[in-house]
Amino acid sequence: MAQDERAAKIEEENRNIRRLRFLVNLVYATIAQDDSMTLESAWEHVRALKGAAVAMFPGKEETFDLIYLPRFSRLLAERFRAN
Repeated sequence: MAQDERAAKIEEENRNIRRLRFLVNLVYATIAQDDSMTLESAWEHVRALKGAAVAMFPGKEETFDLIYLPRFSRLLAERFRAN
C-alpha cells in the first residue's frame, strides 16, 4: 500500500471516529433532555445510532455493543426507571 493511500485511509478513519463521537453525544443528549421522548423512541434512536456506526465501521457490531450499549442502557434505566 502506498504511503498516500495509507494516509488517506487513516484520515478517513479519523473523520469517521469524529462523526461517530458527535452522533453518540447528540443521541445521548437528545435522550437525556427530551422530556417527551418515550422509552421505545429512545431505543429507536440507539438502534439508528448503531446502524450508522456499523455503516461507518463494517463488522464492528460487537464493538458497539461493548462500548456504547452499556452507556445507553444506563442512561435509559436512569431516565425511564427501567432495565
